[in-house]
Amino acid sequence: MIAKTRAKSTARLLALAALACGALLATSLAAQAAESTPIHYQKETLAEFEKQLAAGQIQSVVVNKRLRSLRTTLKSGEHVLARYKAKEGPKVTAALRAKKVPVSDLSPAEALNEVKKKPVHHKLRYIVGGIAVAVLVIVGVVLFVFRRRRFAREEE
Repeated sequence: MIAKTRAKSTARLLALAALACGALLATSLAAQAAESTPIHYQKETLAEFEKQLAAGQIQSVVVNKRLRSLRTTLKSGEHVLARYKAKEGPKVTAALRAKKVPVSDLSPAEALNEVKKKPVHHKLRYIVGGIAVAVLVIVGVVLFVFRRRRFAREEE
């Protein structure tokens, strides 16, 4: 009798452990999926931004001083990206603070991460590759022609 009781209890314990692991995995996957969904910002002009500020539609703003951009979250749930001109940053942040809108600045490291690098076009690599292929083809043709001539002379 004791052996049967232990077998049932270990099976129940294993089933409970598997259920707990599955629940933990499901919650971690759900949290990861929620974190990985990127926010897509709709671009707008600074004039549109100022209209929204005057109308009180802005919920919060994140300022990127390196790119001179304002990542805005509206009260309707939309996300908007506006860019301001050079040296207008203090004026814009003062206007936001006057309207009591929460403003946060990105750290220099975070701002650097957002700077997109220009795609590198490897034009010179393609030119050198083309020249190398052309040289190989010419050398192959020359060797082929000389071998045929040498073979023709040996047969005579």
